Formats: sequence, C-alpha cells, structure tokens
Amino acid sequence: MSQNPLASPAVRYGIGASGALAVAVVAYLFLDGTTQLVAYAVAVLDMIVTPQILKRAATA
Repeated sequence: MSQNPLASPAVRYGIGASGALAVAVVAYLFLDGTTQLVAYAVAVLDMIVTPQILKRAATA
C-alpha cells in the first residue's frame, strides 16, 4: 500500500503556495484598487489555511 502524498508537509505547502500564486498573478494582471488588495488577502489566506486543511485530510 502506498503512502498518502498529503502526509508530506512539502506537498501540502506546495499546493497552498501554488493556489496562492495563481490568485496573486490574476490579481496583479487583471484587478486594481480595493479588489486587488482583497484578492491578495485571499491569496495569503489560501497559503496559510490550505496546508492545515490538507493535513487534517491526510490523517482522516
């Protein structure tokens, strides 16, 4: 039986960082003003919360 890939912190944080990077790039290229700042906040939140959710999923 193979090990769950979500058990690795590098994979969890990589997934969170890639999602945050995608949101930040879209915000930089297509948004402006307050909407851009909100998108950056969502990107930061994604980078922080996603690995924690994936850690719980790996242990379930």
